[in-house]
Amino acid sequence: MTIYRILIVEDDSDMQEMMVTFLQKSGYMVSAAKNASELSKEINSQRIDLILLDVMLGDDNGISICKEIRKDNNIPIIIVSALSADQDRLLGFEVGADDYIAKPFNPKILLAKVKAVLKRGTKIASFAYRRNTNSYYFDDWLYNGKKDIIISPAGFQILLSKKETKILKVFLANSHIVLTREEIANAIDDTRVQEEKLNLAESRAIDVLVGRLRTKIEKDTKNPSLIKTERGIGYIFSTEVTAKND
Repeated sequence: MTIYRILIVEDDSDMQEMMVTFLQKSGYMVSAAKNASELSKEINSQRIDLILLDVMLGDDNGISICKEIRKDNNIPIIIVSALSADQDRLLGFEVGADDYIAKPFNPKILLAKVKAVLKRGTKIASFAYRRNTNSYYFDDWLYNGKKDIIISPAGFQILLSKKETKILKVFLANSHIVLTREEIANAIDDTRVQEEKLNLAESRAIDVLVGRLRTKIEKDTKNPSLIKTERGIGYIFSTEVTAKND
C-alpha cells in the first residue's frame, strides 16, 4: 500500500510543527515549506499527493500560489486560512482549491478533510507529471522530457514505446515508492476508473510492459537493480532520481 506524501506550506513555525507531527502520527509522509520558492522545489523534486496551503505567507499569497500550481498539475490542495468568510472560501475554490479549512481548527477535522480529498481525487496526484520538469537523471541515464527520449550511460538513445515511456515517467516521478499495478495502470491510462481492480489479464499486461522496460534499461534483467518487484504489491524504482529544469 502506498503511503501518501503531504506537503505543508506554512510560515508559522509552531503551526507548521504541529501539523507535521500530527499528520506523521496519522500515517502520512510529511514535508514542509514556508514560502513559494520552497514549495516549488518540493513539488519539482519528489512525489506530492496533497498540499496544505496557508493563505498568508509573508510576502507570498496562498491564493496566487494555488492559481499558479493549477497551471501545471492536479495535485489536490486544501487551503488553510484564518479568513473564514464565504467570499474568502469562494475565492479559494475559484482558483482551484479542493477544500478549505479555517484557523483555528480541530486537527481531527483536518485529518477528515485530508482523507476525503485524497479518496475522492479523480487522479492520484502522485502521477501528475510536473510539466516544468524537463529532465530526469538516474544511474547515469538521462530522460529528456522536452524531446521525450532516453539516453543510456554510453550516450546512445534507447527506443521506447509510448506505453514504456509512460511507465518510465511514472517510476521517475515516484522513486523509492512502492507502486501497485493499479496505480501504474491509472497513470498510463486516463480513461481507467481509478478505484477499479485489475483483472488477471490486465495485471499481466502491466507485468509484460515492465518486463520490456527492464530489458532496455537494466544491466541484468534476472537481477534488476532499478525496477524491483514487490511481491504481492507491484514495483519500486529503487534508485536515486534527480529532476532538473532545462
